[in-house]
Amino acid sequence: MAAPSFQLGQPLSRADRPTPAGGIQPRQWQRQLIQLLRRRLEQHPHGGPGADVLINAGPGAGKTLGALLGFHRLHGEGRLERFVVFCHRSSIAGQWLAAAQRLGLTLQPWEPGLDLTATSNSQGLLITYQAAGRNLDALREQFAAAAPGPWLAIADEVHHLGVDPEEPEATAWGHAFSSLSQGARLRLGLTGTPFRADNLAFCAARRVQVREGDGWVEQIAPDLSVEPRQLIAAGDVRPLEFRFQDGWVDHGRLGEADEAERSPLSLEQRESWRARNLRRAIRLADSSSIALRLLLNARRRLDAVRREHPEAGGLVIARDIAHARRITGLLEEEGDRVHLVHSQDPEAAARMEAFKAGGADWLVSIDMCAEGFDAPRLRVVAYLTTVVTRTRFVQAITRAVRMDGSRGATEAVPRHPSYVFAPADPLLMQYARTWSLSEPYLIRQRPGDMPAEPAAATGRGCSLPLEALEDGAGEVIRVRGPQLPHFLLQR
Repeated sequence: MAAPSFQLGQPLSRADRPTPAGGIQPRQWQRQLIQLLRRRLEQHPHGGPGADVLINAGPGAGKTLGALLGFHRLHGEGRLERFVVFCHRSSIAGQWLAAAQRLGLTLQPWEPGLDLTATSNSQGLLITYQAAGRNLDALREQFAAAAPGPWLAIADEVHHLGVDPEEPEATAWGHAFSSLSQGARLRLGLTGTPFRADNLAFCAARRVQVREGDGWVEQIAPDLSVEPRQLIAAGDVRPLEFRFQDGWVDHGRLGEADEAERSPLSLEQRESWRARNLRRAIRLADSSSIALRLLLNARRRLDAVRREHPEAGGLVIARDIAHARRITGLLEEEGDRVHLVHSQDPEAAARMEAFKAGGADWLVSIDMCAEGFDAPRLRVVAYLTTVVTRTRFVQAITRAVRMDGSRGATEAVPRHPSYVFAPADPLLMQYARTWSLSEPYLIRQRPGDMPAEPAAATGRGCSLPLEALEDGAGEVIRVRGPQLPHFLLQR
């Protein structure tokens, strides 16, 4: 990874420490963020392309609160007057509103017809990417008429704001943000997964040239990167432990060619067979019993976790609605309370909130519980889908790393781990070895010749040892969390 834009390793002096807002004491990296924003303003007092800051920090790091603490501090110093938050979902918008309220900041949600000149009592404005794209012309006029003075533009999960230099307007969200934030004194991008599958850059992100082989490629360079392993060592989030269910997958009819039709899930190197193996392995009725044993082991682990965390719950990532319904039925047959959520269900948001409050033992989801889903009671994840991109896998499993205040006050550091159960697909196991490390995002000239996403690093995987245990349907492969300093392991 490229070095941060500024030297931020020195401890802050007492006079330079930000005044706690709302009784909140900033974490060390949040103090560094405040320093970074202040210095960037000093270097670029009139804004412009150089006044972009990109923060890469994993789930549970406190990106929302850190950004608001940064504005609060710089507002108190007279450097900024207003801020505008752009986010990609209404559920995440609710988290911004709650965090702003904790700090005593007034954040006004935007809606069509809102008169920005009449919101002088609000320090902030909140807009979703979808609303910005659909109402771009009206918002341009309102921003021009409001003349808010020096203001901060915050882009949450900024990797959604793709930038296509050949067709700038083709990526509607990125085009809308770029247009509306032109007058900002400073632009702050927040992300936990600073890469995209389409090989495009994104807004508020600095690009640097790095050598790759005999040529040069562009790399997205965060100004401040907070790796999950740092958060784990600090006790801010939970470590993850992985249980990969292995087994033999049978294809076609067993007969004369049964040797050619049987494939080991974890050892298959042929891509077409690997993908076919995973499609079979996630079926509950498949002869390998991989998915069935995975779910039963996940249930047992959740029961064990509940002995020390009675409110703990589990999440299952399913492939499609029919698959999710079969999983839901199986869990309910075992006596579990289950909420099923998917994008076609108008009650999905309410069910997700009910799960957060303890209304179910399990949440079964199809692409609903990724960015912005904050449920600290979640301790077990069962990954039963054919989606094997690093982004989607890491987003799903890190739903289980968050801590809440009450548990944080009683658990020692390092925190008790959460658990991930998944089929022993080679790609998923590769991602598990490096989930706690920040991977660079390289933008290559010919995306068709390269993988859609950066491959997991191979040189650092030794820090996550593997251990195989015999099991009736094939071995369970364990991937432990990152190795921590010995003094942190002493309780």
